[in-house]
Amino acid sequence: MKWEDSIPMPQDSLFVLSPKESSILPGPTGEQAPGRSDAPDDGLLIVNADDWGRDHQTTERILDCILCGAVSSVSAMVFMDDSERAAAIARERGIDAGLHLNFTTPFSAPSSPARLVECQRKLARYLRRHRFAPIVLCPWLAHSFEYIVAAQLNEFRRLYGTEPERIDGHHHMHLCANVVFEGLLPAGTIVRRNFSFQPGEKSFANRLYRRVVDRLLAQRHRLTHFFFSLAPVEPPDRLQRIFSLARQSIVEVVAHPVKLDEYQFLAGGKIFRWANRCPIAVRFALGGRRYRRPDNR
Repeated sequence: MKWEDSIPMPQDSLFVLSPKESSILPGPTGEQAPGRSDAPDDGLLIVNADDWGRDHQTTERILDCILCGAVSSVSAMVFMDDSERAAAIARERGIDAGLHLNFTTPFSAPSSPARLVECQRKLARYLRRHRFAPIVLCPWLAHSFEYIVAAQLNEFRRLYGTEPERIDGHHHMHLCANVVFEGLLPAGTIVRRNFSFQPGEKSFANRLYRRVVDRLLAQRHRLTHFFFSLAPVEPPDRLQRIFSLARQSIVEVVAHPVKLDEYQFLAGGKIFRWANRCPIAVRFALGGRRYRRPDNR
């Protein structure tokens, strides 16, 4: 089993807010959330597929989900086996792609510079050493983190011909202490926040740390209101609660179509029946309201 496959995915659930808490919910720009009403246009459901370009199978499965309207946008990996082809597909088809920063899975593109590969290997060893390693600021690796981030930003610009408007991270390592506290991500970009959890679902210290990180992110970046994982797709009431939340808030749901259950749920159209009155956004955009309608699926 690969190390990355052994990492337990966070099991998120609906974060229930009281009326008082809703009034101070951070908005996409770090400000207060906009006024809410029962109108569905107040919210946005964004389904984002991670690992675009990691390998041929991953790219093809994500593309299937995009073509059937089940995925809004992708997070693209660079210096990987299928990065070049995936970027060409995205440019040709106008697929909304952000950068999926990768510190932990070895760069697999044959053209990856040897120095870059070795530097990433060093960071991966550090981040994998202990479960708390990502939340500890490591001064002696500061230059390595800066180099790896800059290299991936430059490669994204080369492949996609534009600046990344969105940034997130493989295994969510874009939220590690060295990246967040040293401000390595370009200011003004949309950055993925921490998973949304119910009070009591995680320890107080865990939730406090996540809140601090999100507050720091909101000072330099734009955030969605909530962030959840598509998995597990069962039981159905979990996703229905999340999709209902998207009627009044901007919600990102991350998907990994390379996993068969998620692929079948998305490409098979089941997501449209469950989303119901929460149409899926066409692109990852915090402003404006463009949706994909379910078309009687």
